[in-house]
This record gives sequence, structure tokens and C-alpha cells, in this order.
Amino acid sequence: MRLLLVEDDPLLGDGLKLGLQAEGYTVDWLRDGKQALHALLSENFDLVVLDLGLPGMDGLEVLHEIRQRGVMAPVLILTARDAVSDRVGGLDQGADDYLTKPFDLEELSARLRSLLRRGRESATPLLEQGQVVVDPASREVTRSGEKINLSMKEFTVLRYLLEYQGKVVSRDRLEQALYGWDTEIESNALEVHIYKLRKKLGADFITTVRGVGYRVG
Repeated sequence: MRLLLVEDDPLLGDGLKLGLQAEGYTVDWLRDGKQALHALLSENFDLVVLDLGLPGMDGLEVLHEIRQRGVMAPVLILTARDAVSDRVGGLDQGADDYLTKPFDLEELSARLRSLLRRGRESATPLLEQGQVVVDPASREVTRSGEKINLSMKEFTVLRYLLEYQGKVVSRDRLEQALYGWDTEIESNALEVHIYKLRKKLGADFITTVRGVGYRVG
């Protein structure tokens, strides 16, 4: 799951990034509202954790703008503003949840899991291709009814390919979903995940489109 963290406090942001990465998220961290707006309009994220008091552009403005432009990724507002009017304002602008500082990382993680479940329940519940069935909510994968165990990275690659079934997903897009912006990626890291998926799901399940990316279906 790719998550955008928008938080200008360096200590809090660093701690949140490490904590969320330990929970299995691919975390991209920005400290400026305008940068966050650009990222949200140009790239795909599964979740957004958004502070309100940001340099460049206030978090509520960012939220208003992305909702106006049709970006529907779940947004959890994280802020020191605890007035009722602030909470109502955030929810009215399209936030999905609201957590005030100080907070516990466990509670943040639980709220993010809840947002993901809600999003999965409102979307198509299962992703299918041939005998392979993926349940995004439970992260369960079966082939011909038999459960297949995948690593977090393998599951992320498979989910993205199935969500764009029949279309070519670029190498860059898959690598961003897996590793984010700041991680050094070994040149063959993605190929290793593709190789393992083919071993588990069938050699012909994923098609390589040379020079572009990969396709399922």
C-alpha cells in the first residue's frame, strides 16, 4: 500500500515514516502543501495522512483542491487543531477521518486499516484473472481454490497489475508503488518479484512488454 505522508515537523514526520514502514506501507513523505498537491494530482496513492498547518499551502486547501479534481484516495487529517469547527471543516472538505496531536501510532494504524477496509468494501470486492482470485481487503490470494502465500511486495505488484487488468503497467509505476521516492532500488528488484509471482501463479500469468512494463490479462 502506497501512502503519502504530508507533515512539516521533521521529528514527527521521520518517526511516522519509520513506524508506518514497519506496518508494511510504502511511505512517501512531503513537508509542503504545494508539493503535496502536485504529487496527489500526478501520482496514485492508496492513503493520505495530511497535516493542516503546512508551509506553501494549508492542508484544508490541499484537501479541497484534490476533491474538486476527483482525487478520491482516503485522507486522514492529522493536526494539532482540536476545535470542533476545525474537525467539521476538514470533514466537510472531504476528509475521511481526523486525528489530533498528540496521538498514538497504534491508533493511527488502526484508523488507516479501517479506511482501507471501507474503501475496499465500496469498491469491487474481488480481483480475478483466470483461476487466480485476490481479495484486497483480506489480502488473500487463491489459485484454483488453493491459498497462495505472497510477501507484501509480491501482493502489491499483483494487486496493481490486476487493478489495471489488460493494460500495461509501467516499470516506474510499479517501483513507486513498492518503494516510494527516496529508496535506492536494486536494478533487478522488480524482476525478482515478477519471477516469484510467476512461479506461484503460472509462467504465463504475467506478460512482459519489453521496454514498457508488465501486463496481466
